[in-house]
Amino acid sequence: MDAGDELDLDVTSVAHGGVFVGRVEGRVVFVPDAIPGERVRVRLTDVGKKSFWRGEVLDVLDASPHRRPHIWAQADVTVAPDRRPGGADFGHIELAHQRSLKVEVLQDALRRFGGVDAGDVRISAAGADETADGRGWRTRIGLHVDDAGNVGPFAARSHTVVPVRDHPLATPEVEAAALALGQGAPGRIDLVQPADGRVRVIPRPDAGARTPREAREVVVERVGTREFRVDAGGFWQVHRSAAATLDAAVRGAIRGAVGAPDAEGRHLDLYGGVGLFAAVLGELGAAHITSVESDARATEHAGENLAEWVGARAETARVDRFVTRLLADASTRERERLSRGVTVLDPPRSGAGRSVVQAVAALHPAAVVYVACDPVALARDVAIFGDAGYELRAVEAFDLFPNSHHVEAVATLVPAGSAEPRG
Repeated sequence: MDAGDELDLDVTSVAHGGVFVGRVEGRVVFVPDAIPGERVRVRLTDVGKKSFWRGEVLDVLDASPHRRPHIWAQADVTVAPDRRPGGADFGHIELAHQRSLKVEVLQDALRRFGGVDAGDVRISAAGADETADGRGWRTRIGLHVDDAGNVGPFAARSHTVVPVRDHPLATPEVEAAALALGQGAPGRIDLVQPADGRVRVIPRPDAGARTPREAREVVVERVGTREFRVDAGGFWQVHRSAAATLDAAVRGAIRGAVGAPDAEGRHLDLYGGVGLFAAVLGELGAAHITSVESDARATEHAGENLAEWVGARAETARVDRFVTRLLADASTRERERLSRGVTVLDPPRSGAGRSVVQAVAALHPAAVVYVACDPVALARDVAIFGDAGYELRAVEAFDLFPNSHHVEAVATLVPAGSAEPRG
């Protein structure tokens, strides 16, 4: 068959990356906009691979009982595929079933790439204020501007800007600000709503590589009663309740692994950003904490955010270089303190990777708490930790991105054979 050919496909399962799986003559076909159990009409878009093809859904012939009208009408299957905006690739699925599929993807990744059976995995929503259909949670969105000045999201799986009439996943304030934008200079426009509620509009035109002034405005985010200084254009969780949700999850994971952090141990917060999880360690009683982050502005803010803990410091460094150097230079006394500490990892979507995982494991921390935004990357790193003598004690999933395929997970790893903490 050739690209452009149409066929009817029985969808059997969900795959990592927001696509679904069917088979034709023994060959896997990946398609979006479907649900396992459906029969759909598909137009092939990529037949260049021997092991799999890709296609786009044109029509639903036999719908799943879990299908609903798309949360973003312009992304519905009734719209031409090249005009469907991206970012809500599970928006056609009932929210509860979305979460079941996300758990399935996480469990499958851990089994296939991590070599572990995670058993029953609990998935939780982010915040009790969530709407029944998963709208209105994004406090940050990024829009694109094409050469003609049109502003909008990219169409799914393309770099074509699609002007839209609404932004259902954004908070009402962010949506209103986005819809009020006129023509723009080619590039990108970010909209950010920090804890004070006022939306910042940050243009990032293609011309010139300098960080725009608006992106460097210092704003304040809050988790409970604690405040965190962060650049408006810097990293902070997108879901309005995500930071608090992950704060509680990491707190619970640390307690579940070691009880209370050893006051004399040396604790690491790797890929630490502005110090969210380092603050968790401090509040739980850790006295010696190092937060490591490659972005100098984030590190500067982390130093301010952690100032109340005399033994906390924020270091600007690439994590791989930091842990390699630490492994090479640490004294016997320092290694003993590291072995009594907890290491928190919050890597980018690509994961921590072999060199970081092996170096962390060689430091022999009492526990590793791994915050992951990609199931396959997490699973691969879990496998490397396993080879280095660490076992997966617990994993919990969090739906911080309703109506998209993304899922966050917090995994706890401990040295094999470690006893459960008392109390």
